Amino acid sequence: MASNPDSSPSFDPCILLPNTTTPSPLPDRATTNVALDALLQNSLRPSPSNVFGHGPLLVSDIPKNVQNNKDRGVILGIDEAGRGPVLGPMTYAAAFWHPDDASSIPKGLNDSKQLTPEKRAALFHEIRANESIGFVLRVLHASEISRNMLRRVPYNLNAISHDAAIQMIWAVIGAGVKIDTCYIDTVGNPEAYRNKLDRVFQSHFIEFIVEKKADAKYATCSAASVVAKESRDAMTANWKWTESNNYQPRDSKNFGSGYPSDPSCKKWLDNNCNLDPPFGFPDIVRFSWGPAKNALKGEGSANKSEPIVRWEADEEEEDENGGKQASLDVFVVAKKGSDMKRKQSSIMTFGRHKRLGVFNEIGVSKVIKFIESS
Repeated sequence: MASNPDSSPSFDPCILLPNTTTPSPLPDRATTNVALDALLQNSLRPSPSNVFGHGPLLVSDIPKNVQNNKDRGVILGIDEAGRGPVLGPMTYAAAFWHPDDASSIPKGLNDSKQLTPEKRAALFHEIRANESIGFVLRVLHASEISRNMLRRVPYNLNAISHDAAIQMIWAVIGAGVKIDTCYIDTVGNPEAYRNKLDRVFQSHFIEFIVEKKADAKYATCSAASVVAKESRDAMTANWKWTESNNYQPRDSKNFGSGYPSDPSCKKWLDNNCNLDPPFGFPDIVRFSWGPAKNALKGEGSANKSEPIVRWEADEEEEDENGGKQASLDVFVVAKKGSDMKRKQSSIMTFGRHKRLGVFNEIGVSKVIKFIESS
């Protein structure tokens, strides 16, 4: 559902990037749809230098019946899309409404994977237009997934998924909405997941129903499934490359579904591996996925010249292999005698860097001139 730019309120999509405060709901449905269009069309994500940056979190306007009838809580459902692909974001969505509005909810809701693309798109249009339905969208870009899963102590995809769902529930509660029942399509063991949610939200008296295939059983989960799937597909189709000005990968966006088993996806990965060494792939790729790792190692890739990056620790730095750290003596004023000479010697050598071993390996004694390769 595209908005008419001449009749829609202006909107800065950067406010969708989460900060330390609870995200605020948007003021009305028109602004919600403008914000959603901005998100789906602009590939909004944190700066590459922001290694801890989260993807966008959009909270729609709150339905009027929910605002006016706070004695009775809403029913809310949560589902995701894009858990398995090696390319593109994973999207989490929540949908909620007041129980009294159940008759106004679109018919034919189901697990988005069971719907035809035409039916799913039509339902997404209806959800966006229906002011009785509130929704939340949390985007986990490939870069966020990669850096979390590639930590020294990995932050695995199940934990990431649980935290995304918890973040959305807090966003709804923070908007002043009382939740009566929350239906969730499980990630991992349903009972363990439900117990975790009960502990986190124990003071809010929410009934959590966590089940497999919940997106095919409960309308709120089905609506969330449609929002998540349509949003992911739109973001992937409208992907904006940020690697450099006028950057275009080989085969453009002809990567099929983005799943590793898709021949189009595999071909795209092979053709775009290490084209810009040492960066490997553009940031649409999940570097933590096995197929991406294997391609970077040159296993089956058309581009065999994998980049080799080796870091040599400076002499005065400490590294995991036992490298030395600068002595505090360097920063202490010497008082007398041999101590003075020793400390002067430390000061003289502080800041000098040992010759990097790579130069010895390639037989370079002196660098006279740098030449830019064509």
